[in-house]
Amino acid sequence: MKIEQVAVIGGGAMGNGIAHVLAKYGVSVVLVEANSDALAKARSTIEKNLAREVSKAKLTDADAAAALARIKPAVDVSAAAGCQLAIEAIPERLELKVPLFQKLDALLGPEAILASNTSSISITELAASTRRADRFIGMHFMNPVPVMKLVEVICGLATSEPTKTAVRELALRLEKTPVEVQDYPGFISNRVLLPMLNEAIFCVMEGVATPEAIDEIMKLGMAHPMGPLTLADFIGLDVCLNIMEVLHKGLGDDKYRPCPLLRQMVAAGRLGRKSGQGFYRY
Repeated sequence: MKIEQVAVIGGGAMGNGIAHVLAKYGVSVVLVEANSDALAKARSTIEKNLAREVSKAKLTDADAAAALARIKPAVDVSAAAGCQLAIEAIPERLELKVPLFQKLDALLGPEAILASNTSSISITELAASTRRADRFIGMHFMNPVPVMKLVEVICGLATSEPTKTAVRELALRLEKTPVEVQDYPGFISNRVLLPMLNEAIFCVMEGVATPEAIDEIMKLGMAHPMGPLTLADFIGLDVCLNIMEVLHKGLGDDKYRPCPLLRQMVAAGRLGRKSGQGFYRY
């Protein structure tokens, strides 16, 4: 099945990035965001990012205009009816995702595929809330979506081969590299990355070094493009905490215990770049 019509549910950083890339490569997109102001912001962000590509001679003005025209904004999930694929990109909370997938399951045609951009929640558990577990899969894009090449393709217990093939082919069409992993807490990307960020936060809490020093050591010593605390701020400390809690609960090992300082900062509303303050001020 060649996928030509996709619904993206959620217009935040991940959702608008996914919609941008799909539209850029010729896919018709329904971008659903329940908040009309957030929807307008998402469209504005896509427009600015397309303009940036034009300024770098990666796109023509005509191509950017055509991509933007392929995106149909909507404030109700019912607009997704008729799409061949729905990609969920809402906050990392099971109690929000399950009702959404149940609505999408009832709404979409029997051959349509449901996908989650979740970075840590079980694909098998999400799929079990629907009647199409064989046509349910994880598509974990990396942030920023227009730049990063990886799509982590997460297979639930019942995900079928045709579903995997359709999603892999779509990722390749978007000039992404699909890498298949099985459904374990945190998958691969966050199971490896988040404990490193969490350990860097422990180093701050214990007074081992300043955030600046920790980041500088990891950049210069390990050739990381940005330090772990800068990255945590970029991801969002609330998101980091959510993922660590999923790892801790799902794997049952105290090495995944969220750092108390991380909990404290989230409780104080210091979420990183999006709130203006995390380990750094923005």
